[in-house]
Amino acid sequence: MKKIQNVTIKGTKDGLTLHLDDTCSYEDLKKELDRKLSNSTRVNDDQQLLSVKVKAGNRYLSDEQQEELKELIRQKRNLIVEDLETNVMTKAEAERMIQESEIVTVARVIRSGQVLEIVGDLLLIGDVNPGGTVKATGNIFIMGALKGIAHAGCEGNADAVIAASMMKPSQLRINDCINRAPDQPQDDENRIMECAYISDNQQIVVDRLQVLMKKRPNLTRFEGGR
Repeated sequence: MKKIQNVTIKGTKDGLTLHLDDTCSYEDLKKELDRKLSNSTRVNDDQQLLSVKVKAGNRYLSDEQQEELKELIRQKRNLIVEDLETNVMTKAEAERMIQESEIVTVARVIRSGQVLEIVGDLLLIGDVNPGGTVKATGNIFIMGALKGIAHAGCEGNADAVIAASMMKPSQLRINDCINRAPDQPQDDENRIMECAYISDNQQIVVDRLQVLMKKRPNLTRFEGGR
């Protein structure tokens, strides 16, 4: 009977890919991984640094176990861990992913000194007054006047956008980019609904709402009609 391999090493043009069996015990997996990598690095002793991708399949790995496997690989002379993938996530991670894909609707006025912070996209029906702040991990859509601070993609989403019926912010933030208020804002009666996004040169740009269809084609989640 052919013995099942707990670790399969495949060479690619970019380095090595390690396929880890997801049915054996974690301890058996570590032992075989260490043995096979030791043999592999002795053969490749004189070669340059190799990038390693680890695919753990349907095995759940805690943060501690992931770091332990990465450290085991790093100890080999010419191996660098580029990525570790697993198909399994915790309930908390799944709930977080669902939250981040939802649009949270809030109907209120954000007054001076108040901070509204949500996970996912924010649809605010109301104004953000000077001194007020709205923050979202995703996009921010304001059906009202934005006169305070808006921070979209606050946990690292550079593709997030900000849109408002009246764009008169004291400050705009997207990811880690910041754009202060314009020195000479246009008259209120001439204002149309506008949006802000990070351009290709990593600057926040304020433009007509219509440009989002071209700049962020994946923004729309639903397509209706024929």
